[in-house]
Amino acid sequence: MLQNRKSFRSVLAKSLFPSVSGLMAFLLLLSAAHFSQGVEIGEQIERSGDEIMVCGQLFHTTAPVVLWTDPKGYDAYRVERRFGKFEKSSWKESVKDGSLDSPNRYGIRKDLLTAKQLEEVRGGGWTLPMLEEVVDQFVMHYDVCGVSQLCFKVLHDRRGLSVHFMLDIDGTIYQTLDLKERAWHATISNSRSIGIEIAGIGAYPAKGKEVLDRWYFPDKEGGTLLRPPRTLGTLALRKSPFFGRPDRSEVVVGTVQGVELYQYDFTPEQYDSLIKLTATLCRIFPKINCTYPQDDQGNLIPHKLTDRQWRGYQGVLGHYHVQKNKTDPGPAFNWEKVINGANQLLGK
Repeated sequence: MLQNRKSFRSVLAKSLFPSVSGLMAFLLLLSAAHFSQGVEIGEQIERSGDEIMVCGQLFHTTAPVVLWTDPKGYDAYRVERRFGKFEKSSWKESVKDGSLDSPNRYGIRKDLLTAKQLEEVRGGGWTLPMLEEVVDQFVMHYDVCGVSQLCFKVLHDRRGLSVHFMLDIDGTIYQTLDLKERAWHATISNSRSIGIEIAGIGAYPAKGKEVLDRWYFPDKEGGTLLRPPRTLGTLALRKSPFFGRPDRSEVVVGTVQGVELYQYDFTPEQYDSLIKLTATLCRIFPKINCTYPQDDQGNLIPHKLTDRQWRGYQGVLGHYHVQKNKTDPGPAFNWEKVINGANQLLGK
């Protein structure tokens, strides 16, 4: 009976479509008709404004996100400098003045790929399942620039570096590259990590903490105001005017890499967006555990991980966990607030 059905279908197909090309044309037409149901040619697809891009696919974060493809975005794929006179911003001009070694500020996540996989992705052919196998760390930085516009200027124009995300003081997340790219932000972790630069002027030892006095001022109610120096000029904030405050009014004193440092906390808007982004990344990338480096007693490790610890670590970590000469995101960074908040969003 089954054989008779197959024979009948075969005869029917041959009678209706005497050639393979005719059958293929019919199938393509049928597929197009099915795909176009409810969709008009040339119809614009609107973004919600909270999406990040991973392997060309969009994922919601519920936080404000500006992509490199958006107006006022920061595009790390461009080889020319973003700021300064346009006629002096080309790669040719950069080579001439000796400031940049490469036209690109990013690369391929090649360290963890086989030779066959490397050939597959050289043209940008990352699949999400393949990327999920490679990415297992989310690295936190502070930018020591204060605002994201200046951060991109320093990274892209001056240093020839990159980072996947920048988080401005008003809570806006800027994505500069697809997460399939190997951004240059954390040396040995670059191939396996995603990086974010959180806008903040940084942390300082006692002798250098006067820098904080140029950014933070007491208000009449006993709180603290974040007020970037006027010398920065236009701040390019999405929320303007923006009146910022650190999440905790008092300066935070803590030890990182064995050095006592002073730092003001990040803004509530930054924490809100960072919690949402962290939860999003932990959901997209199963190997990024929603936790931070802890010792046997469950306390935060405030220094570089050992080589063995780093190799086995999968989760959220600071730049100072990767490199001994780094102190970001500093002693004021509230790890429990970020991780607990993200886990709540993940239903854990």
